[in-house]
Amino acid sequence: MALREAVLFDPFPMLSEQRDDGGSALPNTGDLEADLKTVPRVTVEKLNDPRYDEPMRALNAEITHDPPLAALYAERLDGPMRELKKQRLRGAQRAGQVAEDLGLDVAVDMPWGHLLNRWLQRSGALTSDYADSIVETALNGLRSSR
Repeated sequence: MALREAVLFDPFPMLSEQRDDGGSALPNTGDLEADLKTVPRVTVEKLNDPRYDEPMRALNAEITHDPPLAALYAERLDGPMRELKKQRLRGAQRAGQVAEDLGLDVAVDMPWGHLLNRWLQRSGALTSDYADSIVETALNGLRSSR
């Protein structure tokens, strides 16, 4: 890894949400909704923290304009975290909590993609309540219960 990448990635230990015990980034308590709300809430806290906000915005800007850096970000940070999130969702599939044919990549993108979009565009308050509402909408769907 080049010095530039080290300088860009090393200040962001919060991007690695894996627990010290090697467990999943998403807990598996049996309550899927509560488990899925855990990491987006932490993400909101980190993105609202002034110590991370500007450096994270700078990293995102660099990734946008530098394909090799984007690939390294995907390899070192985003890819491993996506896999941990998909592991939790696979467990939910095995438990019958979500559809067997659930598109895991889309399911992972739903909460974190919306959070990142709102944060990057500064298009509204980034709160735990907002994060929770994304998860609730994803789980409950957009259809009327009638």
